[in-house]
Amino acid sequence: FLQRDLGTALMYYFTTIALFYAASSHLFLTLLGLGGGAGAAVLGYEMFSHVKVRVAMWRNPWTDVLGKGWQIIQALLAIGSGGLSGLGLGMSRQKYLYLPEEHNDFIFSVVCEELGFIGVSAILLLFAMLVVRGYWISMQSGDRFSFLAGCGITTMLALQVVLNVAVCTNLVPCTGISLPFFSYGGTA
Repeated sequence: FLQRDLGTALMYYFTTIALFYAASSHLFLTLLGLGGGAGAAVLGYEMFSHVKVRVAMWRNPWTDVLGKGWQIIQALLAIGSGGLSGLGLGMSRQKYLYLPEEHNDFIFSVVCEELGFIGVSAILLLFAMLVVRGYWISMQSGDRFSFLAGCGITTMLALQVVLNVAVCTNLVPCTGISLPFFSYGGTA
């Protein structure tokens, strides 16, 4: 909360919960951990003003069109303008000074605009196949450590994809999570 990097904290939290469940298979304790996380989210919302601003912009970015809502509005415009087949690779208009962080946090919106619904569906299908394959490989591993390491790596990859897509489509508040294999810098 103090670093304002809620996306990374969210990823680590859900990865820890998933690994706890994979290691123990205790559904009740896992649900209890999820409830504790929900309580921490409410506490963070009440304690920090920047969290309130993010949630307010998530709920209605049109209240501050030229300010804090600009980024999500431009992301939604990019997604909508892609249509079924997109504008063509490299032909995005939103990446030219309209959409902030178009090369990192909001690259999914640019991909939607360039490749359209068909292209993005293919990319998401490839991500889903990668995640399923990662879990399958970890389940076939010979020892417990390899199983848990494979589950953790695959869960983090899956969460990174889900959070980035959810932020770009305004399903969750902005978190600052990059899209693996797409975002600039190679850190994803």
